Amino acid sequence: MIARTKIILGGVAAVVFATVAVTAPTDAAAQQRRFIAIGTGGPTGVYFVVGNSICRMIHKEAAEGRREGRKHGIRCSAPSTGGSTYNIGQIAQGELDFGVAQSDWQYHAYNGSAPDRVTHVPELRAVFSVHPEPYQVIVAGDSDIQEFTDLVGKRFNIGNPGSGQRGTTEVMMAAHGLTTADFALATELTSTEQSKALCDGLIDGYGYTVGVPNAGVSVATEGCSARIINLNGAVEEGLVAERPYYGFASIPAGTYSTTVEDVTTFGVLATVVTNAAVDDDLVYEVVRAVFENIDDFRKLHPAFANLDPAQMISNGLSAPLHPGAVRYYQEKGWL
Repeated sequence: MIARTKIILGGVAAVVFATVAVTAPTDAAAQQRRFIAIGTGGPTGVYFVVGNSICRMIHKEAAEGRREGRKHGIRCSAPSTGGSTYNIGQIAQGELDFGVAQSDWQYHAYNGSAPDRVTHVPELRAVFSVHPEPYQVIVAGDSDIQEFTDLVGKRFNIGNPGSGQRGTTEVMMAAHGLTTADFALATELTSTEQSKALCDGLIDGYGYTVGVPNAGVSVATEGCSARIINLNGAVEEGLVAERPYYGFASIPAGTYSTTVEDVTTFGVLATVVTNAAVDDDLVYEVVRAVFENIDDFRKLHPAFANLDPAQMISNGLSAPLHPGAVRYYQEKGWL
């Protein structure tokens, strides 16, 4: 459960890693290498960095060509995908071993509380959480949009189907009593398309659930003076009060060139999830690779800078922890 305390975010622009980790098996594992796939998100988003950073840590732990290291035989890839709900659906079908998903969609998938938006997966298992992800509405710099309801009659990108940003945007629309018919145009652009569309004057704004700072948002703020609006009214207060996976967040002044004052919004956490059917030893090795190298992991994106293991194994996790993860956390004395 996310504590409803204000989360302070900030940092510099992201460096995105596109790494396919290669590991070395030992005697037992040599006969059968294990190939795992981690679902991420758009290539400019932080989810893509999360998945590839996990693969990077698995590679760092492996003993390929070295005498020391973990000889687990795991090979890892983290392709770009449609995002949270897509990843959960593919995990349910066994097409992905792990996936990055917003904490709200983890909750709904496990509990079956939003069957029209995300697959009900009773076998979904939590692994750990990562960075805070405030929901941000980015609008044209010269527009008169100051709050969510000002988008009525405007051209608004609600996000591609299967993405976490689409799901959160739909929650916001429902909370405000809006439908797509209330917009002059409701587009379904991906996270890699929306900033350019805004700067090209094709849309007036877009909703985006993403860690801060984000390279895609920078494209809009630096490229055409786009700005992020506050989402801290009575409707948003109600959403945070009613839902344990939401919390308020602050995007500090200076995060982007147009962020001249702190912006208050609400958001979720990015979480890593898997299926109960995934092998315990495999999950253990993935978890161990990240937490034994947490200092290196923190350096791979500014959004990771303040990651705390104590919070990573509890905050935003509504599905049961996978037994492989529990084993490692118990060994460390954290559970």
